[in-house]
Amino acid sequence: MSTILSLQNISKRYGAVQALSGVSFDIPTNCVFGILGPNGSGKTTLLGIVTDVLKADTGSFTLMDESPSALQRRKIGTLLETPNFYHYLSGYRNLQIVANIKQQSEADIPRVLELAGLTARQHSAFKTYSLGMKQRLAIAAALLGDPQVLILDEPANGLDPVGIAEVRNLIRQLAHSGKTIIMASHLLDEVEKVCTHVAILRKGQLLGSGPVNVVVARDNFIEIGSADNRALAQLIQQHPAFVQLLPAGDGLLQVTFKDAMDPATLNSWCAQQGVWLSHLQMSRKSLETAFLELTNN
Repeated sequence: MSTILSLQNISKRYGAVQALSGVSFDIPTNCVFGILGPNGSGKTTLLGIVTDVLKADTGSFTLMDESPSALQRRKIGTLLETPNFYHYLSGYRNLQIVANIKQQSEADIPRVLELAGLTARQHSAFKTYSLGMKQRLAIAAALLGDPQVLILDEPANGLDPVGIAEVRNLIRQLAHSGKTIIMASHLLDEVEKVCTHVAILRKGQLLGSGPVNVVVARDNFIEIGSADNRALAQLIQQHPAFVQLLPAGDGLLQVTFKDAMDPATLNSWCAQQGVWLSHLQMSRKSLETAFLELTNN
């Protein structure tokens, strides 16, 4: 897979605060790349540097294998702040103003309105739009000129469930069309649903980057129970693949094995040792739990 954006040792300091410290990672072409981290981790600063709103103290980045230039930046669509449009003007008229500011052709407006699902409401005043529609209009504005890369800072922040679903579906649609989408978000559920790759930041340092299921590892575990959990706990720790045993609530035990465990095989093994299971269920660590474990270490 080719690389569309590569960051090398990006650092940025605000007075005594080290916002970013030697951050390096690559973003593959045609992916949805999530930048995750707690508040103050450096996500917005990093996006600001990539879009040339901010200057890094040290380090560099390349876009499409070239150093950034005015021409290259025009191939990036950005949404870094809360949508800021004229409330009494229509969606179409607002996009005309944005197109003139960005020096893009107004002929592109019908295309981006269609992509954002706003064609039917293009002549309605912005103030009559729902939160989701306002955010989709902002994404439509970022799409003017048909950029290859779209950078979104918290695109679903502050939206209700309907608005979140609307933005999520638009991001998926854009990804399927071949765009590379880079988004900062603290909504882990949304990241899991739309992102293929991720970078995790904490206090300006990179904890890891790559495919979501590799960076935020979530081990499978099995919940088990029996009439005598004390005997079951003693037995299960003798299993050759045993790794960890934890209480799971409701009188159950949570067991992790070093290899994938077939439930039927485990049930049979326990029975052969004289312990009969009354509860056996495969489970998986939530993305939120895995993320918190990673960022709190």
